[in-house]
Amino acid sequence: MNEYTWLAQRFEAERPHLRAVAYRLLGRLDEVDDAVQESWLRLSGSDTSRIANVGAWLMTVVARVCLDMLRARQARREESLEVSLPGVVTSSESEIDPVQEMEMADSVGLALLVVLDTLAPAERLAFVLHDIFAVPFDEIAPLVERSPTAARQLASRARRRVRATESMQDADLAANRKVVEAFLTAAREGNFDALLAVLDPDVVLRRDQASVTAGLSGELHGAAAVAKQFVGRAQATQSLLVNGSVGVVVAPYGRLLSILDLSIRHGKITTITAISGPARLRQLHLAVLDD
Repeated sequence: MNEYTWLAQRFEAERPHLRAVAYRLLGRLDEVDDAVQESWLRLSGSDTSRIANVGAWLMTVVARVCLDMLRARQARREESLEVSLPGVVTSSESEIDPVQEMEMADSVGLALLVVLDTLAPAERLAFVLHDIFAVPFDEIAPLVERSPTAARQLASRARRRVRATESMQDADLAANRKVVEAFLTAAREGNFDALLAVLDPDVVLRRDQASVTAGLSGELHGAAAVAKQFVGRAQATQSLLVNGSVGVVVAPYGRLLSILDLSIRHGKITTITAISGPARLRQLHLAVLDD
């Protein structure tokens, strides 16, 4: 077996792990494959006699490539004068197998992907590498061009944003989460009666201007009218914390489309506020609910 063949086989053995790392860093399958392919190009063009651990070397390269991609993405956002609705699929994204991408998003968690996307690039890298893949901070530090102590602080800051301390009492949080999960289950299964059971008879559904512009009604009243809006239409949803209370993220393929901010009283949903305008979405504090 020649060196190139051995190297290619070694790379293929590492590919699943590299894709897992890159997906949590980027959250977009088309960019993931680009980052992983770039790591192969760099490996195949390197002097492998100076690489002690091919797997670790490849993960470092993928992390560096992903960090550059995240920074470029952030720069494009800051430079853009027009902000499109989250969740819009571009032509390059449409080439990705939607089933595969949804499976990847579900395996990571829609809420986690959405919250990770609110972090600064260096915070996201430090958190993902350390908290998810157990990479030591002395190995993360050179990637973010900081000291190990500063890298630890990046991960800590990201951790506080990803898993925020709940502002509600634990008992209220647990009870409200059960209501929200029952609502989502009923919606996914198309169970109209079960939806009615978790909605207050006088529930109000409000949508922001972005939804109204898209042709949806701005406000609906009553359990029956509101239930019809959700029956069979909650496949890309997951519960999460919205400003300290239990809400719902709507994120097809892990792309944030909208947030449902819920008010719950006596075990019933009394108000649903659907937020899809980019400016309003950026003002929300989102965090992942602990399992």
